[in-house]
Amino acid sequence: MHPIADALPDALCYLDGSYTPLRDAKVSVLDRGFIFGDGIYEMVPIYGGWPFCFDEHMARLERSLAELQIRNPLSTAQWHAIARHLIDAAPAAQRAGMQGLYIQVTRGVAPRDHAMPKGLAPTVFVMLNPMKPVADSARAQGVACVSAPDFRWQKAHIKATSLLGAVLARQISVEAGVAETIMFRDEGLSEASSSNVWVVKDGIVSGPPRDHLVLTGIRYGLIERLCADAGIPFTLRRIARDEVFGADELLLSSASKEVLPVVTLDGRAIGTGRPGPIYQALYAGYQRALARSTQEQGATA
Repeated sequence: MHPIADALPDALCYLDGSYTPLRDAKVSVLDRGFIFGDGIYEMVPIYGGWPFCFDEHMARLERSLAELQIRNPLSTAQWHAIARHLIDAAPAAQRAGMQGLYIQVTRGVAPRDHAMPKGLAPTVFVMLNPMKPVADSARAQGVACVSAPDFRWQKAHIKATSLLGAVLARQISVEAGVAETIMFRDEGLSEASSSNVWVVKDGIVSGPPRDHLVLTGIRYGLIERLCADAGIPFTLRRIARDEVFGADELLLSSASKEVLPVVTLDGRAIGTGRPGPIYQALYAGYQRALARSTQEQGATA
């Protein structure tokens, strides 16, 4: 067996109504998720055994399913019960750390044909995936990124399993030895390969608008709330390439990165070349939001 296959965890996962060891879970080769990438996914961050922004992730899952005309096979309560079962089944050391609850729903199994067949039973898969926290040094010093044209399709707002565009974009930064690939479409900022991007200028936090060209991350709403709490102006608008390079601060946000400062892009310093005060304020607010969420869920458990 291949060394990577040998290293597959035997942790519990959920597949089509049953809990089974992850290394034993199997789906049909005619599943449309395998053949066409015809499905959607979500990744819910778990801190100390508690999901963060779970309802917001479920709302986005529902939106993505609706775009693909796939019915949501489970209620929010059922999704939560699966999450709780997998979290509680994990070893205590794993529960204490940061994890991601990976949810995938495909259209289901059918003979290969591009047309979307009606009446299929969706394939539902859920697992826990370890998430590596950002190193303290990266938060203290900031990270480097590279830029690239956004060569993906025109429906980036769907959190689809067909992620080849994102894989190719991420590989650009991997081969450059930097943290992320920040993408531009027609010289306007879109997003990074697996992160949203925020531009800070004159104390104002700006991001691309919520539309079909950007996956509206859960952090979109959270960053807006954190800005409001800190009295920081926030706006969504078209952002030109030169504005990104001329920013006072440049930030990434995602489930795993939370909020992360970018200090160089294509080898050029952003602002002072150090993490700035807006980042510090938003990161502190993010940690307060996490603490509140964990306390509230623990109090009602």
